Amino acid sequence: MTTTPPSRGRRRAPTRMERAAGRAAALQKPRVILALLLLLALTCVMLLDGYLRAEVGGDERVRTGASASDVPDDVLDGGPILSFRGGQATTVSVPDKTIALTFDDGPNPTWTPQVLKILEEYDVPGTFFLVGSMVSRYPDIVDDLVDQGNEVGIHTFTHVDLSYQSDARITREIEQTQLALAGAAGITTTLFRAPYSSEMDAIDNYSWPVYKKLGADGYTSVFVDTDSDDWKKPGVSKIVKWATPEDGAGASVLFHDAGGERSQTIKALPKYIKKMKAKGYTFTTISGVMAEQGATAPGAGAGAGQQQATGDQQATDGEQQATAGDQQTAGNQPTGAPAGQNGTTDAASQLTAAHHKATGATLYEGKALIAAVRVAEWTVPALSVGLMVVGVAVMGRFGMMLILARRHYRQRNKRRFSWGPTVTRPVSVIVPAYNEKECIANTLKSLAQSTHPIEVIIVDDGSSDGTSEISREAARALGMTNVRVIRQENAGKPAALNNGVRHASHDIVVMMDGDTVFEAETVRHLVQPFADPEVGAVAGNAKVGNRNTIIGAWQHIEYVMGFNLDRRMYDLLRCMPTIPGAIGAFRREAVLEVGGMSEDTLAEDTDITIAMHRAGWRVVYQEHARAWTEAPGSLKQLWSQRYRWSYGTMQALWKHRKSLTDKGPSGRFGRVGMPLVVIFQIVTPVFAPLIDVFTAYSMIFVDFQAALLAWLAVLGIQLFCAAYAFRLDKEKYRYLLMMPLQQLAYRQMMYLVLIHSCITALTGGRLRWQKLKRTGEVGTPAGAGG
Repeated sequence: MTTTPPSRGRRRAPTRMERAAGRAAALQKPRVILALLLLLALTCVMLLDGYLRAEVGGDERVRTGASASDVPDDVLDGGPILSFRGGQATTVSVPDKTIALTFDDGPNPTWTPQVLKILEEYDVPGTFFLVGSMVSRYPDIVDDLVDQGNEVGIHTFTHVDLSYQSDARITREIEQTQLALAGAAGITTTLFRAPYSSEMDAIDNYSWPVYKKLGADGYTSVFVDTDSDDWKKPGVSKIVKWATPEDGAGASVLFHDAGGERSQTIKALPKYIKKMKAKGYTFTTISGVMAEQGATAPGAGAGAGQQQATGDQQATDGEQQATAGDQQTAGNQPTGAPAGQNGTTDAASQLTAAHHKATGATLYEGKALIAAVRVAEWTVPALSVGLMVVGVAVMGRFGMMLILARRHYRQRNKRRFSWGPTVTRPVSVIVPAYNEKECIANTLKSLAQSTHPIEVIIVDDGSSDGTSEISREAARALGMTNVRVIRQENAGKPAALNNGVRHASHDIVVMMDGDTVFEAETVRHLVQPFADPEVGAVAGNAKVGNRNTIIGAWQHIEYVMGFNLDRRMYDLLRCMPTIPGAIGAFRREAVLEVGGMSEDTLAEDTDITIAMHRAGWRVVYQEHARAWTEAPGSLKQLWSQRYRWSYGTMQALWKHRKSLTDKGPSGRFGRVGMPLVVIFQIVTPVFAPLIDVFTAYSMIFVDFQAALLAWLAVLGIQLFCAAYAFRLDKEKYRYLLMMPLQQLAYRQMMYLVLIHSCITALTGGRLRWQKLKRTGEVGTPAGAGG
């Protein structure tokens, strides 16, 4: 054994890479927080979109048949406009020969514009009771509606029966709709119509307290005298007939501009307007009715504490009365003239008596709500399409893996299969070691049993735990005369490997980690592909030795399915991206040709593998060459390792990006291997957390059974693929019992690691080679099995 003595003297200065790593370390926690905030933001966007569609917080209960014993008779028998001036319930009727056209459930991008076109054509105003969630989704329609001179009222935010809701929910439904109106059209309103209400006799003991509460807040509740029942789609003639009041009586008339297919409404509306005008009727808004009847304008004179804008912004009596006085121009116009029409000023500047100009916080909060909804409206569908594409790609990958893995197995395990003449010449085994006192003796012990002639070069990368001394003592105890221990100042794993290559005596070098043990036949199997002169590197079959813990079992599944099954596929496609650091073999001339192990990236194994492809060498997978390695034993160590792997892979792909446009072998990898790695090792895993979020969302808010069945179906496919991979590797199936839990816990961590790595890459951070804490529990290959 020969030894290069360690350098002595003053303490060495940190390298450039170590200084960069130190700066990056200070940024790691913020990047983790940023990754979590990004996932939280996307979750919030989904919840907002679900809330708008009544998937989140929806309540489809509708109360019927309740007693009205607590409701005053003069209210039940009164007109369709209910207010609470001075705390006293007052109703207003529509004058004879007058129609107040009202529309519920809008806006709708298909039907509302058609309704507006008809109203404009016949110079008729309408009062639209809008659903807040629809307002926030289609703000431009609301803006056009108000500019045309129509009037708007609140129809709650999510179209729920308020008689079932708490006071807090009632307030929230009103306030959110007001904010939506403020953001869409710059106004708020004091008109309200409850969902599922119709005529005054629909008020019952449960809804009456709701109307009193809203009345105390300054809202005027609006009911109907005649209902077209257009939502039943009974035919145009019946819609016109049912909407017509009897004997010249005035009426608040109900149509719908949303909530379903409204083609019959669109056909019936012009016929109805012409019929009523022929009968001598005029059309007005709800504010117009109240003004004509001499009632107090909605929103004015409701007493101190009345809510003029959103229900959380209170104004004094004087302020509200002044506002109402300023608005009488719109409220007291002639019957039949909507605000902004028939000679009035610009419609965009007009306010009806029910409308108030949104200002201050209300206006800006409303605009923020509209902006947030627009983001959700674009983001969620885009994510849905993206996830569908990802799902198809993942399923396609599973299918391709199974087909190519089976083909690889059958091809390489044929009796007549041969790489060429048996390789019997000695090879050099390089073991980079940094503070490996717990493991290095076991590593040497396994190499001592090798059936293939080897020399062992242990490169001690500045260890401080006596790794060199332990190595020499272990070699003496084992009677190994083929071991050299080389010490160097700490320079990192790539430098240690390059040092070993320079000192290697043979033309084939095997690289393994200092915490890894080989089986007796491993080296012999590993070097046989070099009988083919085109082969420049061989990837071995890395196994998790400490698999008896939960984390170890999860990683065992990942190694067998996620790594080795993939390598079979990549081998046949001739674009294998990575030779594992735990077990790999190289032609020495090929390593030197590509410049050795690069320190440009943290994934030196991926880096040199891609470089081999680009140089024209073939890289293959040898399944029978097994190595047993100690996987990280804690979540913190696992995070550190996978963070380095994923970030290093991104660095390597970026470094070799020119292969996308190269010709020959380099171009082959760039146009086949690189897209596969980017799609399935970066893009797909980045989207994968969203699949789980969508699944959880669907289980909670949409259809639990359907979502669960879909999740179980995907899990079943994964289990099938994993079982096939275990069969090929002759592993015990019992570990697959851990797979459902792996999907729920371990996989989420891997996703966060990848997102963290992406953020690090985008922000230009650097990492160093991180040494994991080892226990030495992976002793011999036999002991590591099971």
